Amino acid sequence: MRALLTKLEQASTLDRTGDRLQRAVQATLRPQRVRDLLHGVFIGHPLHPALVQVPVGSWISAAVLDLMPGQRRAATALVGLGTVSALPAAIAGLNDWAALSREQRRVGLVHAAANAVGLTLYAGSLAARLRGRHGTGRALAYLGLGAASAGAYLGGHLAYKQGAQVNQSISELHRIGEGWHPLADMANLPQRKLVTREVDDVSVILYRHGDEVTVMLERCPHQSGPLGEGDVTEIDGHACVVCPWHGSAFRLNGGEVMHGPSGNDQQILPTRVVDGVLEARLP
Repeated sequence: MRALLTKLEQASTLDRTGDRLQRAVQATLRPQRVRDLLHGVFIGHPLHPALVQVPVGSWISAAVLDLMPGQRRAATALVGLGTVSALPAAIAGLNDWAALSREQRRVGLVHAAANAVGLTLYAGSLAARLRGRHGTGRALAYLGLGAASAGAYLGGHLAYKQGAQVNQSISELHRIGEGWHPLADMANLPQRKLVTREVDDVSVILYRHGDEVTVMLERCPHQSGPLGEGDVTEIDGHACVVCPWHGSAFRLNGGEVMHGPSGNDQQILPTRVVDGVLEARLP
């Protein structure tokens, strides 16, 4: 299985189809507000894995009820709920997928295909059950569960092996030692400009606004883009840093994500000033 997944990651033959689908998704989900909603910006966490819980839970529950006598109506209702709720989960997943790297998109394309097969089988199962053909409905449902399970396995590979939509910067915290770390003399910090410094070899950005200074991890949570090379812009009345790679934007006075494709907030370090020297520590 490991060898198969490695080949899948390197399967450049998928790029032609993947690139076309990526352009179609980006053209369809054009408004930034729609993309941000589907990325989960409003909750500071990717939305797709949260939405997936409904269809997966419904389908697994239906599979259990199909093994029990007298549960046809309940199983049919759960298959219907899972089928309907899979659609918004799929749209959110496609939105996230379109912002991934090429290797991640290859695996994600097969992940989406497996889930599409599963959804089609469950739709057929629902239609058969509503026509009274419960034996056919059960058979199609179990086939659909198998396809959806294969898709879930690939989704786990995307998240845990390839780091898709996982906060890429948070691991930097584990490299920072305990205690307060001096960063800069306050007198030398410019106003409203990004300054890059290091804490135990971990890159951070400093942003001064009056007497307040934000210290933020420098690597973007989405794909580790260099926020220190990004632009500072105002969004909804807040100064934000925009990642130069994919355009994710984060508030400089709190780290909250304002625009995707990142669905995660950026980590801020607590600060203090001692004898004119700015210091930071782990949260």
